[in-house]
Amino acid sequence: QVQLVESGGGLVQAGGSLRLSCAASGRTFSTYPMGWFRQAPGKEREFVAGISWSGSTTYYADSVKGRCTISRDNAKNTVYLQMNSLKPEDTAVYYCAARPIGNVPTNLAGYDYWGQGTQVTVSS
Repeated sequence: QVQLVESGGGLVQAGGSLRLSCAASGRTFSTYPMGWFRQAPGKEREFVAGISWSGSTTYYADSVKGRCTISRDNAKNTVYLQMNSLKPEDTAVYYCAARPIGNVPTNLAGYDYWGQGTQVTVSS
């Protein structure tokens, strides 16, 4: 079983930055592909970014490409999402997700473990 705990959310003005963190339990974290998703009020949860177990491969949704960077520190069992040039439409609850093995899915069904989420609010 893997437990994921997100942190780093908050209220920020448009154009600002935030760095989200996701701390994972489990000794095999370094083998897990990881992803970030978000869910805005009244909308479906959507893929934001994903990273391979080694960190060598990353994927981004078009809506955040060029503004967000996903990274991981396997020694700290932590994955990060650096978000810059934030827009009001980035307002959502952001979730961290993990799967035990394989490639990096961009869909919800591809992940087995989920955190509780952290709220990001961007004011205009």
